[in-house]
Order: sequence, then structure tokens, then C-alpha cells
Amino acid sequence: MGSSLLFLILGLVFVGALILVLVGLRSPKAANPLQTRMAVYSTRERPMTLEDIEMSQPFSQRILLPIARRAGEFAQKFTPQATLKDIQHQLDVAGNPPGMTPILFYMSRIVMAGVGVGLFILLGFVSADPTSMFSFQSGVAKVLGFSAVGGVLGYYIPTLMLRSRINRRKDSIIKAMPDALDLLTVCVEAGLGFDQAMQRVSEKWTTEVAYGFQRAIAEIRLGKVRREALRDMADRMDVPEMTSFVAALIQADQLGVSMSKVLRIQSDQMRIRRRQRAEKKAHEAPVKMLIPMAFLIFPSIYLVLLGPASMQIIRQFGFGAVTGQ
Repeated sequence: MGSSLLFLILGLVFVGALILVLVGLRSPKAANPLQTRMAVYSTRERPMTLEDIEMSQPFSQRILLPIARRAGEFAQKFTPQATLKDIQHQLDVAGNPPGMTPILFYMSRIVMAGVGVGLFILLGFVSADPTSMFSFQSGVAKVLGFSAVGGVLGYYIPTLMLRSRINRRKDSIIKAMPDALDLLTVCVEAGLGFDQAMQRVSEKWTTEVAYGFQRAIAEIRLGKVRREALRDMADRMDVPEMTSFVAALIQADQLGVSMSKVLRIQSDQMRIRRRQRAEKKAHEAPVKMLIPMAFLIFPSIYLVLLGPASMQIIRQFGFGAVTGQ
């Protein structure tokens, strides 16, 4: 009896010890303070080196753009300054596309010309027949001629894209000018100065006119005379309406005329011009519709209407005459 009780007690102790061991193994370990601090220090953001910053940039920014700049600096030595000034003026009128300089634009034209020449030469040699010498020689002559045309087209493709961007910007300026002049008039009549009124317009909208006013205000704050800043703004926009508006403002400032009256007159004129421009486009619409109607719509209509009749006429007369012969 005593031995059985002893075995029972030992069994319970063994089971309890086993339970304690299992619970201890399953319980989370106590965190070591030193390891915790080391983990925090190791996960702390490490300052980026120049190599890390350079490698984080895209391939075009790391490789292609520096090569283009070096080539542009080399080509700048042989490029007339008048050409670079003309390109800079076109970039200003286009709104100064980000990352584009006159040298890069000039190099882009040269690169596109080379791409056009190489593409036409590659396509020509791939399609040429090397088995016949005469045909191959004539094919080479054709390829060289087409490659010249491809080079000219590639050279003018960046210019055409820039012209398209310039036209879009001018259209947006013309559309936004009446509303901007209305807000200028209201602000000046409410008691604000002309510079503060331009600042209010630049804060109100995100149009090209607002960006132009913002740059003009920044130039005035840096010490440029207001009439010179306005003239430079008109030159960067290259819109006849803006040029006449700036000329009227400068004349009113020199003669001491009330600025609110000048703005009111200019605002009314801008709205009249916008109405006239809309009427002009409405009158030009029928003339512009003639080309797609004559070459796209009318042939389809004739094909649908006269196609079945022409097939019947051919069956009745065409094949009968042939069989009769």
C-alpha cells in the first residue's frame, strides 16, 4: 500500500514536470535588451551614399542623358549662336519642356536623322535580292535615296513635335485669356494693385496664363522692371492677343491712365475676339468636311448603293457579250 502510494506520487510529479517542460518550451522567450537595441540600430535607415543615389536613378538619367549632354557640348562649338537662340525661343514658347535644353534638342534632331538613315538602309538591304547583281545595285541606289529621305524626315520630326506643342500651348493661352482678364479687372476694381491681381490669378488657376503671370511676378520681385517683365512674358507666349494686351498695359502705365478702365476694355475686346474666332471656325467647318466626305464617306455610299446594281448589270450584259463572242 505504501509502495503503491509512492509510485502514484512519483507519477504525478513526473507528469507535472513534463507539463511544466512543455509549457516552458511553448512560452515566448524573454527578449534580450542588448539584442533589441542592436536590432533597432541595424534597422535604422542608413544614409545613402553618392553611389546609391546614382544607382537609384533610371538608366536614361545615368547613361543616355550624360552622353547626349557631352555630345551636345561638342556640337555646340560648331553650331551658330543664332540657331541656339532660335531654339531657345521656341522652347520658351512651348513652355520649356522639363529637361530639354537647346543643345539636347539640337542633338535629338541629329540622332533622329541618324536613326532614320539607319532604319531605311537596314530595311533596304533586308528586302534587296543579293542573287542578281544588277537588281542588287539598283536596290542599293534606291536604298541610298530612301535613306536620304529618311534622314531628312528624322531631322524634322523633333521640330514637328515642338511645333505641335507650341500650337497646343497657344490655343490654351487664347482660351484662358478672357477669364484671366475678367478676374484681373475684378481684382483691380476691388482695390488691389496690378501685381497683387496677377498673383491672385496665378493662385486661382493652373493655366498657361497663370504660369506666365507667376513667372512675371517672380521676375518683378527679383528686381526686373514691370514693363520689361511683361514684355518678356509676351515674348515667351508669342500670342498676338497677349502682345497687344501687354502693349496697352505699358502705354497706360506710362501715360497714367486708370488701369481698371484699360483692363475692362481689353477684357471686352478679348471676348469679342473669342466670339469672332468661334464664328470663323464655324464657317471653316464645311470646307474642312469636304475632304473626308469626298474620299471616305461618298465612296462608301456609292459602293453600298451602286454595288448590287453594278453586279446585276455585269451579269446581264458583260458575261452575255463574252459568251456571245
